[in-house]
Amino acid sequence: MRIVIIGNSVAMVGAVEAIRKYDTSSEIVVISDETYHVYSRPLISYYLGNLVSEEKMIYREKDFYRKNKVETVFGIKAISIDERKKEVHLENGDSISFDKLLIATGGKPIIPPVEGLNKKNVHTFIKMDDAKKLKEAAKPGSKAVIVGGGLIGFKAAEGLHHLGVDVTIVELADRILSTILDAEGASLVSQSLQNDGIKIITGTTVDKIIGDEYVKGVLLKNGKELEADNLIIAIGVVPNVDVVRNTSISINRGILVDNTMKTSVEDVYAAGDVAEGYDMLVESNRVVPIWPNAYMQGEIAGYNMIGIK
Repeated sequence: MRIVIIGNSVAMVGAVEAIRKYDTSSEIVVISDETYHVYSRPLISYYLGNLVSEEKMIYREKDFYRKNKVETVFGIKAISIDERKKEVHLENGDSISFDKLLIATGGKPIIPPVEGLNKKNVHTFIKMDDAKKLKEAAKPGSKAVIVGGGLIGFKAAEGLHHLGVDVTIVELADRILSTILDAEGASLVSQSLQNDGIKIITGTTVDKIIGDEYVKGVLLKNGKELEADNLIIAIGVVPNVDVVRNTSISINRGILVDNTMKTSVEDVYAAGDVAEGYDMLVESNRVVPIWPNAYMQGEIAGYNMIGIK
């Protein structure tokens, strides 16, 4: 049996480790558009701020793939799935057949419709390449504007501050971290950031990016203009369901799964930030984009793909 996994993060690890507990003979193929050994994505802000090295971000031992007999197809994007032929199509024109498929493509950044997004030094901040690109561009004493005061924006601000960058957070809501903190909690965090010299502007957002080839600043909806050498888009993420579009796999916000992580299509599973399943706490389906949850979902999918209930 050949098990193909699209994605190379924590859900993949959960699945591989579950499979290899009971099945040492099935083929496992992991496809990822990234080229890195599996790493801890929550640490990218610490890498940005020179608080941890790339080596320290490795999530499993260096021989993880060899030890678990995993074939890796890295640096190539999976662009579509043919669920009837049981094939994953890659951007280089190759196809990989599967008996069981796990989709663990995670999330992708929300990109707002703002004029000037094509300028150089406009960044997102959800993966290692984002952190490396931003780290190279953000020089000490330069100015950075972060659009979004959620967790992604907050962590980007911390990392940039450690680099000696002049940081301004622009948040549309009336406070930062509005989805996870009440007004009092957000006020305490805001005060701490401001004590470090990080500026916070709430109740507005970016209307236009200023500059020719490179970012030079932003114009806010409230009419205020800010200088910027780098602009970080950090307004949130959505499940990356691109690979299942034009298939019969059911999606809502994420890929819909049952309690075995199986999708609406036989032999196709989903796990992690791309999966949307029943949450007993809210008594409805939802995406729960939390690191431990992604591992456990991958683990459940792994067991069920090899018939362990």
